[in-house]
Amino acid sequence: MVRRSDVRGSGGVRLAAWEFTDPPKSGGGSEEGGRRPGVLLLHGLMGRASHWAATARRLAATHRAVALDQRGHGRSEKPAAGPPARTAYADDAIAALEQLELAPAALVGHGMGALTAWQVAARRPDLVSALVICDMRASALGAASQREWAEWFRSWPVPFATLADVRKWFGEDDPALERPRPVRGDYFAEVMAERADGWRPVFSRRQMLGARETWVHDAHWDELAQVVCPALVVRGLDAELGRAEAQEMVRVLPRGAYAEIPDAGHLLPWEQPEAWYRAIEPFLQAVAARP
Repeated sequence: MVRRSDVRGSGGVRLAAWEFTDPPKSGGGSEEGGRRPGVLLLHGLMGRASHWAATARRLAATHRAVALDQRGHGRSEKPAAGPPARTAYADDAIAALEQLELAPAALVGHGMGALTAWQVAARRPDLVSALVICDMRASALGAASQREWAEWFRSWPVPFATLADVRKWFGEDDPALERPRPVRGDYFAEVMAERADGWRPVFSRRQMLGARETWVHDAHWDELAQVVCPALVVRGLDAELGRAEAQEMVRVLPRGAYAEIPDAGHLLPWEQPEAWYRAIEPFLQAVAARP
């Protein structure tokens, strides 16, 4: 079962939240009074809540698992104005935690969603019981990185004639790829919608580039140091987050831990799902078991 709830985020923006489990039943669950610990899953740039469906259903055995379509993504509102301040994403996540009565909850974030997650944990430690950071760097990426992304967006052969063309381009033909990654094709197929002229992304590439602009020029080490809850940094061996930086992030986090997944890149939860579960489940279960 999946159940949608609408959340009012920063500035009144309407956000879609998706609970991938039956509602908690009285007398069940792993906590006193039948309340299961909450987990809020935050996708990365260009992602959507549905990308977390398999992880959410897996965690639903022990947690109340909710995935959020962040503003500009999925079924959430896509404001036409310029890019929101980075704080708006954290404010939205805080609104979801409070309005859905999830807190204190574990936050699981991928890419941009991981940055949002640790910013929330730094600002509102009362709302966050644990943090999972999946392949997000704390260092500033700089203007060159932003130019590369602008060029990459321009290279997309939009519109795509078929979903098979989407999967082939993102999984095989994209010049940004070093080797074929079929899972990447599937991942991007999920953020496409059919229009009159073919298949196009459900988001604005201009807005995505603007959203990225709000964090790539800044380092985020100070916010990491303010995260007081247990935090797990997970990276794939071929991911964007390098080993040295990941281990420095673990050192900076007051209660940091580290996990590395072989044969996985940026999309490691989808490329190696069983290894991903083996990394995060014992961590989250240990946090949930604490009094």
